[in-house]
Amino acid sequence: MDSQSLNITDDLTEKLRAIIPGAFSEGKLNIDQLKQLLGEDVNTDNERYQLNWAGKSEAFKMLQSPSACTLIPGMDQSVNWKDTENILIEGENLEVLKVLQKSYYGKVKAICIDPPYNTGNDSFVYPDKFSETKETYRKKIRDKDEDGFMIKEGLFRANKKENGQFHSNWLSMMLPRLFLAKNLLTDDGVIFINIDDTELANLKILMDEIFGEENKEAIITWRRRHNQPNDKSKMVSKVAEYILVYAKNSEALKRKGTFYGIPLSEARQDSYTNPDNDPLGPWDSKPWKTGSGQSGSKYTIKTPTGKILNEEWMGAETTYRQLVAEGRIYFPGGGDGWPRKKFYLSERMEEGQCAHNFWGHQDFGSNQEGSAELTAIFNGKNVFDNPKPTRLLKALIKISTSKNDLILDFFGGSGSTAHAVYELNKEDGANRKFILVQLPEKINELEEAYKLGFRTIAEVTRARLTKVAQSTNNMAGKGPGGKNTSAAGFRFFKLSDSNFKIWRGDFLKSEEDIVEQLQMFSSLEKEKSTGENMAWEIAIKQGEPLSSTLQVISVSEDQFYFFPERNLIVATQSITVQSAKEIIRQKPAIIICLDSIFKKNDKNKTNIQLLVENEGIIFHTI
Repeated sequence: MDSQSLNITDDLTEKLRAIIPGAFSEGKLNIDQLKQLLGEDVNTDNERYQLNWAGKSEAFKMLQSPSACTLIPGMDQSVNWKDTENILIEGENLEVLKVLQKSYYGKVKAICIDPPYNTGNDSFVYPDKFSETKETYRKKIRDKDEDGFMIKEGLFRANKKENGQFHSNWLSMMLPRLFLAKNLLTDDGVIFINIDDTELANLKILMDEIFGEENKEAIITWRRRHNQPNDKSKMVSKVAEYILVYAKNSEALKRKGTFYGIPLSEARQDSYTNPDNDPLGPWDSKPWKTGSGQSGSKYTIKTPTGKILNEEWMGAETTYRQLVAEGRIYFPGGGDGWPRKKFYLSERMEEGQCAHNFWGHQDFGSNQEGSAELTAIFNGKNVFDNPKPTRLLKALIKISTSKNDLILDFFGGSGSTAHAVYELNKEDGANRKFILVQLPEKINELEEAYKLGFRTIAEVTRARLTKVAQSTNNMAGKGPGGKNTSAAGFRFFKLSDSNFKIWRGDFLKSEEDIVEQLQMFSSLEKEKSTGENMAWEIAIKQGEPLSSTLQVISVSEDQFYFFPERNLIVATQSITVQSAKEIIRQKPAIIICLDSIFKKNDKNKTNIQLLVENEGIIFHTI
């Protein structure tokens, strides 16, 4: 069994091979043959429009390098583990995104991220030397001090403007994460990226490269401040930020129609009136007559005053008659005017209005509002700078998801995206789920959060989600198998080294090295690995979602881990022919055993394998 995350290079190669098999010869991509097949659609010029920077090729290497990390469940740090399908992950987001590839490939409907803006005061994970080995990188992302906190002097560091590769570092950080994020989106999925003007231009070109310029839906301007700054040292003060909106496949998004309206503004609601005391309430109207340049159906309409109108109308005559019967046609001017079709406020409130690309603070909140929300949760204490308001995030989620969709935020921050999902589910009784990822970034001792006992940003995230979940009465709605999918809670996982030893052929320099590694691999599992953690790692690398149910099945003295969603059974301690016969009754699709549990008894292993495979069940050992 493959012990690593999805190999991006292999995945792309297989997709290309399926589309253009003629571009491959002797198992490898033939670039010259590919050019011939594509004909004139190939740009071979040395000078072309593209975004390049120092370290771009190395950033692709970071993307292409599979991860051997895993996620360890933390039930004690979770809220409502059994019922919830929400996921909170503590860990470096590039490695986490790699780990999630098999389980969530094409499963996420919306991604909302608020990455570092690269203002010169941001810290994020990037290599000091792009040529460093993968082993060095892996070591650094798990660099901890004596208290177990991320060391900023490792890969996580401030990107100062004085740095000669200031923009390059930021782009190298963003590229692999955005590429992996795209993989997780559904065909009609959408990503929203908050940014200011420091990296707006670079991010737009980078997104065009990864997602395709044709899939850009909009760049929303959001007024983030409700006050007017008066900084005399600046010619123009900043009051706005931007939200880049890209679809994974714009055509699929339009074809499926899986985008929705934003809530009606108060001003728009006030425009609805009820001059004729319609029992269905306030309404607005549009002309039934076709406009200039429009085509419609031609027939005669008689007004209440007897005037005959022979024109082209917006709908067929049968549709018009039905609307009249329903009281949805209005004749202004005392019944002598042109007919108009009514639209009721109650209907529009449910449907919303078409989103536009300028979002004001009155309707979508401000940074000050986001800070006020967070300080209210933590008894007036400021534990995080510039959190996004939930009104903004709720609007983004609402226009891009339906009531059972999955939302991802891999720059989790204080947890505003998850908070917004809780709130939306509470408002409309939906079952939206979230996956939130946050790095355990160390908090400065002088900050308010540190004084409250928090040592990492990830701890603040978890505390916020815990407090909001506990105060949210949103426990209705049963999903498959009776699971309470809308439960306000979360499952907590932490990024960790693999539970299994990894064979390192690149370190073998002598016969002594080979002998030493062989002795280490007398058993694959590490000494402190637990059966449950190993079972979760195996399941995740088989594509099991983190919301899956794990059942422990005991047969005599043997214990098995059963994941019913994928019909997977994992054996990590022992197995006999008799216990194998018992677990076969569960009718699993696949059984995976640690090779060490057979204690080098090949006969017993073969008998169990034949017994399992004779029932049409896949059998693997690791």
